[in-house]
Amino acid sequence: MQVKFIDEKKFLKYNFKTKPYQHQYDAFIKSKDKNSYALFMEQGTGKSKVIIDNIAYLYRKGSIDTAIIAAPKGVYRNWHASEFKTHMPEDVVSFTDLCIWNPVETKTNVDKLIEFLKPSVKLKFFIINIEALSTDKGKNYLHRLLNSGKCFFCIDESTNIKNRTARRTKACLKLGRLAKYKRILTGTPVTQGPLDLWSQINFLDEYILQNSFYAYRNTFCVIQRRRLSSHSFDEVVGYQRLDELQKILDKHSFRVTKEECLDLPAKLRQIRHIDMTPAQRRMYALLKKRAILELEREKLVTAPLIITRILRLQQILCGFVKTDDGIIENIQGENPRINELMDVIEETQGNIIIWATYRNSIKLIRDTLAKKYGANKVATYFGDTPSEERQNIVEKFQKGQIRFFIGQPRTGGYGLTLTNAKTVIYFNNTYDMEVRLQSEDRAHRIGQKDKVLYIDFVCPKTLDEKIIKTLNTKKKLADQITGDNWKELFKEI
Repeated sequence: MQVKFIDEKKFLKYNFKTKPYQHQYDAFIKSKDKNSYALFMEQGTGKSKVIIDNIAYLYRKGSIDTAIIAAPKGVYRNWHASEFKTHMPEDVVSFTDLCIWNPVETKTNVDKLIEFLKPSVKLKFFIINIEALSTDKGKNYLHRLLNSGKCFFCIDESTNIKNRTARRTKACLKLGRLAKYKRILTGTPVTQGPLDLWSQINFLDEYILQNSFYAYRNTFCVIQRRRLSSHSFDEVVGYQRLDELQKILDKHSFRVTKEECLDLPAKLRQIRHIDMTPAQRRMYALLKKRAILELEREKLVTAPLIITRILRLQQILCGFVKTDDGIIENIQGENPRINELMDVIEETQGNIIIWATYRNSIKLIRDTLAKKYGANKVATYFGDTPSEERQNIVEKFQKGQIRFFIGQPRTGGYGLTLTNAKTVIYFNNTYDMEVRLQSEDRAHRIGQKDKVLYIDFVCPKTLDEKIIKTLNTKKKLADQITGDNWKELFKEI
């Protein structure tokens, strides 16, 4: 497959830090001077780089002095750890003050946020999780920041504001009016119907579509009045004038899919950061402290004990605990990994492989997906799966009859062909590099016609990060021994 880098003779005279692919360059050219614009580039096509280049371009022109990125919890840290470090030109980096929202009210955090509001000759680059805009504290701080200068305001994964009645959506629409430049990013702007678009586009400019939601709804939806014994309501029963809507969007957005991007690398990677619940944090800290005390008492330390403690820590991150008596209990409250999994699936099209180490996780994932998408669309492949059913599961997945393949990588990670998957999600990882590489290659092998996106769930500053760093180190060593060109398994975190 021939990659599509742009012709350097046709380059805009702009100092890119990383060379863009043709579709990224096209998106940059079309959007760079627009006050409002949407990048509807499918997941994995590199829209974050376009935004970084756009920010640098406008800053060099003197058009902005502040850049704000609002992104979901699972990805907002990536903007600094990966996108900013990788793509921001060095001359802009050297004149940038960067701040990441931290809601914990320590004196250090508060002082840093206050200092960041002060006038500066440098570019202010502020990153916040969009969930914080549901709170008065996050909304009020961003209001002050937007009023302090010439701002570029970008919402990553803008489907997070498609619900017009949600607090964060209302906050974003109001705050957006204060920004000089606005951008939204998503590969799946519409998941249910045209109504998904209204608040996303309204954030950019209230006059692109009708300013009134109901006027917009009545224009592009077929409405039928329903009457019940106690009340009546309007129901959307169909859609209309969608060609007109498409023409409007074409003027204000750039769209590209993976299939159109022949210049993409064979494997695409993404890390989704996940925060623990208070209950998880307490359990994790307690078990970690206990493990440290045991390590300090050398006579008590054995390899099985260390392995057991590692497993227990990771199980807490996955949302459950296993007692020394072998009893498994789910941690009370929501499960952040399950929530993130459902968000990723909402953003993703096509068949999906989900790798999880623990049986409890596999069963929980199966039950959650079956409830929403139907049991016939979900299959599990682990130790409990009868041998006679395993090949049938693979065949159904390859034919598209099953959408979700939930597997234990030690069981399903070897010898199978699962090339009908475009997305592979690692609910958690292990230290075994061979298992990781083998399980990756179930989708990335002869017969795969699409680029495959690999997504890893990582809880910052926990065992998750240590495992990823260890896997990268192991692969580097293996490649040195075999003489292969080293290529990281994961982006820098």
